[in-house]
Amino acid sequence: MTEPFWWITKDGDRTCRQLYDRHYSCYHYKDGRRPRKFVGPGEYVALRTADGRALFVWRFFRDDCIDPRTGKRQAGVNCAIFRNEGSCGGKVKSSELVRQADAIADCCWPGQRHYTYVNPERVRSCNPGYCFIVAGWTRCGQTKAGLLIFERVAHDGE
Repeated sequence: MTEPFWWITKDGDRTCRQLYDRHYSCYHYKDGRRPRKFVGPGEYVALRTADGRALFVWRFFRDDCIDPRTGKRQAGVNCAIFRNEGSCGGKVKSSELVRQADAIADCCWPGQRHYTYVNPERVRSCNPGYCFIVAGWTRCGQTKAGLLIFERVAHDGE
């Protein structure tokens, strides 16, 4: 059995705020303010590793982004933030962190689809979203703004 890497934390965790500030999706206010909280509205689960080098946030909220396959709003639990800066001494792959975060979301929101957006212009990988693919997710579209959409559909019995 693999040891658990994630610890539940709260919105406003200082170490996580610093990780979020280095994430490409970090929102910068024009007036320069930097609130302690960073998750946003809706139900959420914020996760961090014990060493504070990785952050993962699940949000269950009303998403305005349209699913290009259905023409309806995205449905399910959203991976709003995932950042891994070499957690656990670089010994743990991002895909394993995603798998464990999936298991936590499955406990919190059973039977829900998991989805996320990846900006291919803002990640260093030549294969954006690869850690999600290795964790069992699939690419399922692209937003009008060019973000790649990845999903993990809940299986029967989950």
